[in-house]
Amino acid sequence: MGRRASIENREFTGIRVQVDTAVPLDDVIRRLRGLMGQTSIPDVVGLAQKVRSGEEYVREVSKRFVGESGFMLFSEIDHGTWIERFGIKRRVLRWILGNPLIAITMIRHDIAAALFVPVEILLAERLGGKGATVIYVRPSSLMAVGDNLDLLTAAQALDAKLDSLISRATTA
Repeated sequence: MGRRASIENREFTGIRVQVDTAVPLDDVIRRLRGLMGQTSIPDVVGLAQKVRSGEEYVREVSKRFVGESGFMLFSEIDHGTWIERFGIKRRVLRWILGNPLIAITMIRHDIAAALFVPVEILLAERLGGKGATVIYVRPSSLMAVGDNLDLLTAAQALDAKLDSLISRATTA
């Protein structure tokens, strides 16, 4: 008979940020795309398998994938298309974005931080179609559970970068 696994439960509270703007959703999307690079998670992982060192990985990721904001878009889920079948007529997109060079600043302090990178944002057309709403969970509120000051500092730097990106895309 096998030995039982140890299970630990730790409760924590995430902080959800909602930004409502008069800027039309198409403009928010265009601005975000202009500030970010674009790639896929398999491409980022594949690159790691091809390079010989961490320094080379940093150089190649920075050159190939990273946008002006420091982020890259990995994936997009168009919820608006399928929720329309249930009578919800709103454009809604979920984006997965991040940067492995930012992620490592947190993961090196706590491997569990990898559960919350890359980050996600929800882009939605406001009711009535006038403007957009951007919703995300503040990364540090998910990652910095406990007294790990180095992790908290790195996660708060990610918070600031994400806040800046969203502000640049939503300011009229």
